[in-house]
Amino acid sequence: MSVPCILTSAARSFTSPAPAAGLLCRRVLGPTSITSRNMSSKREMDHLEKTASNYRQNALYPAQVCGIISESETVKRLRLAVHPDFSFKAGQWVDFLIPGLEKVGGFSMCSSPGLLQREGVIELAVKYTKHPPAHWIHTACTVGSSVAMRVGGNFYFDPSPSDPSVDLLLVAGGVGINPLYSILLHAADLLHLNRASEGRDYHIGSTHLCYSAKNTQELLFKNTIIEVCREFPDKFSCDFHITQQSTDDDPHLRPFINRGRITEEELRAHVDPQRTLCYLCGPPPMIEAISQTLMDLGLPKDRILFEKWW
Repeated sequence: MSVPCILTSAARSFTSPAPAAGLLCRRVLGPTSITSRNMSSKREMDHLEKTASNYRQNALYPAQVCGIISESETVKRLRLAVHPDFSFKAGQWVDFLIPGLEKVGGFSMCSSPGLLQREGVIELAVKYTKHPPAHWIHTACTVGSSVAMRVGGNFYFDPSPSDPSVDLLLVAGGVGINPLYSILLHAADLLHLNRASEGRDYHIGSTHLCYSAKNTQELLFKNTIIEVCREFPDKFSCDFHITQQSTDDDPHLRPFINRGRITEEELRAHVDPQRTLCYLCGPPPMIEAISQTLMDLGLPKDRILFEKWW
């Protein structure tokens, strides 16, 4: 896809703030994460402060909004045409810069690197809040709006063809599904490549998704997730957990729905200390509890990767 020339010049209207930090992305809980919690102040840190210690690309790329849909009552999904040199790994996020807005947003990509290669676009799913960048997306952003983005993050899945296969366990809470959905789609893309090459490219194991939300309406991307599971039934599986809904489920979703939170029993069924690589993204209390459960089940710390947005 040829990105319009407007993207090349649009970046001139943006300044490039120095990285500064905050979203936690570390290998399971250790002294550093405890220090971060104890040092919190009354002033909430912004995205750049929360992510100062994270990897960032140097380049700031222009982008143009080319599609907007309502993913749920509270979440909008943006499709953005990006510069031809833009690249990312499944699971990473972007600094999101908006002309005339001082605050910089931080949003995980919910699309796969394969979509970028095929169509020259990425996607972001952003929940409504009063934080200026998210508020702008929900109230002022239109098709044709110009922004700028810079890729960052140490939380990603990017296997090489020579890597041994691993079994992925993806655990998401709320909009924490975004980077994990990107990883799930990337794993599916690699399986398609493998199918085309008759197994000569990538060694892909199984993928299981545990996804918890308040209600079925807030289960983002649920239909595509189910489609992937049905396309590769021997490789993909998922369990949706609903914590605050009492009405009947959609019959289409019913085989995948569980009432209540993600349980130790479910995790145990998908943990192999030698093969499982777990990615977690969601509210900090959920991540801390599930990380501890996984370690109690024998999964080594270096096989538990997590990202907290708070």
